[in-house]
Amino acid sequence: GPDLAKTVFTVRATPGDPIKITKLVSYHSSNGVPAVELADRCSRTLERAEADGVDQIVNEQRAWLDDFWTHADIELRGDDRAQQALRWNLYQLAQASARTQEQGIAAKGVTGGGYDGHYFWDTEVYVAPFLAYTMPEAARKVVRFRWQLLDAARERAREMSQVGALYPWRTINGEEASAYYAAGTAQYHINAAVVLALRRYLEASGDIDFLSHEGAEILVETARLWVDLGFYAKNGGRTFHVHRVTGPDEYTTVVNDNFYTNVMARFNLRYAARTVRFLAQWNPEAFESLVRATGLELQELDDWDAAADCMFIPFDEELGINPQDSEFLELEPWDWETTPPEHFPLLLNYHPLVIYRHQVLKQADVVLAMFLRSERFPVDQKRRNFDFYDPITTGDSSLSSCVQAVVAAEVGYDDLAFEYFNRSLYLDLSDSHGNTAQGVHVANAGGVWAGIVHGFAGMVEQGNHIEFTPRLPTAWDGLRFRLCRHGSVLQVDLDPDGLTVTVLSGSGVPVRTGDDVILVTADEPLRIER
Repeated sequence: GPDLAKTVFTVRATPGDPIKITKLVSYHSSNGVPAVELADRCSRTLERAEADGVDQIVNEQRAWLDDFWTHADIELRGDDRAQQALRWNLYQLAQASARTQEQGIAAKGVTGGGYDGHYFWDTEVYVAPFLAYTMPEAARKVVRFRWQLLDAARERAREMSQVGALYPWRTINGEEASAYYAAGTAQYHINAAVVLALRRYLEASGDIDFLSHEGAEILVETARLWVDLGFYAKNGGRTFHVHRVTGPDEYTTVVNDNFYTNVMARFNLRYAARTVRFLAQWNPEAFESLVRATGLELQELDDWDAAADCMFIPFDEELGINPQDSEFLELEPWDWETTPPEHFPLLLNYHPLVIYRHQVLKQADVVLAMFLRSERFPVDQKRRNFDFYDPITTGDSSLSSCVQAVVAAEVGYDDLAFEYFNRSLYLDLSDSHGNTAQGVHVANAGGVWAGIVHGFAGMVEQGNHIEFTPRLPTAWDGLRFRLCRHGSVLQVDLDPDGLTVTVLSGSGVPVRTGDDVILVTADEPLRIER
């Protein structure tokens, strides 16, 4: 039938006599090939598989997984339970990304029917960085999928009376599939998430060819959207504002100057201007092709820089924090003392309008911005923001605890970082959100990797070099993981006193230690003390 296929075996079984069934299944998919042809391809695939034998198929699968674990495994010493949970999360990422075929990665991967297979910005922010540093080719497919949907994003921008391209919050084919605009369609920050994934891939891979032929077009159209969406204030100093949008926190919607949105829009604009200028110098032919494809004018690059320089970033002098938006501090605080535990998640027990009137977060909005743009915020500012927002963050979103773990580690809250990391690590294994039956939270699995690499190893990518700030949890004896960067493979070993970076293959990797950038080679590992 349309949604069901089954084969029934009737067996006369006897106790103690094993019954073995070998089942071969073939899948073929295409956006343009007729179903009859796909069925023929399935039949031919099954014929080859039967002729080759199951052992060969198993060996091919084992070889693929051996390669995956070689690059993606995280070895943990001192906690076998956590080691098993780590590898379980990593396997979810492998399963979700192994056969994307430039079709994107759904929020539940291939593990369940939750979200009906839809694709969100979660992949770009939480999964793409993992892929960029462990499976670069898979990361390339994720970003190229967004490039293939660029025309649909251009059309969506026109539907919203904007220029450039506007990527949807929830989609399969490039069209917005959100059923509720306030907490979905109004999330314009998806543009910056796509650009962030592009940058992560380019920095990890050095694939300038992809930038020349696909990536630069994404940069141009997303930057145009921000300049058109925002405006310069007429009162006071020259500041650029973005109004009536929703940030990642879906408990505070349709606001003015959402901190996360403005910070990421500023990044999008600056990175687009700088990278397109680089392309013009590095590959004039590719730049001319970009101009023909997009109608780009050089003045636009200056306009992007100007908007970024004038971007309004909310800041409260009295509290010394960044308000989540221009009106957030005027909202009524949530009454935590009278909210019973069974009333969480809040969205399942209170009308959205009730939640929107209060200072309460579904997920770490400002904290996420500080994680993604870590180098832009000094530690004391991160700490003040974290201290303010952490108590009012419910963690009702599965995207929250992993981010809180990383930033807690950055600001020196070691015990709290470890607590949040464990919430993320066991989120699906313990079914703490009560919905794992609908599918694994793939983005959270990516967040687990980020908790190790960016949180406890303190890795920050600076483009021309990387940095590490080791802070191994006291409950563990050590960690080891590998990163792929510009074709080189480096191994990072954490111990209670610091970490050691070793290049296993490829050319040297520039790593900052103190005020110096050291080229780490296979012959000269680098030691960084805690």
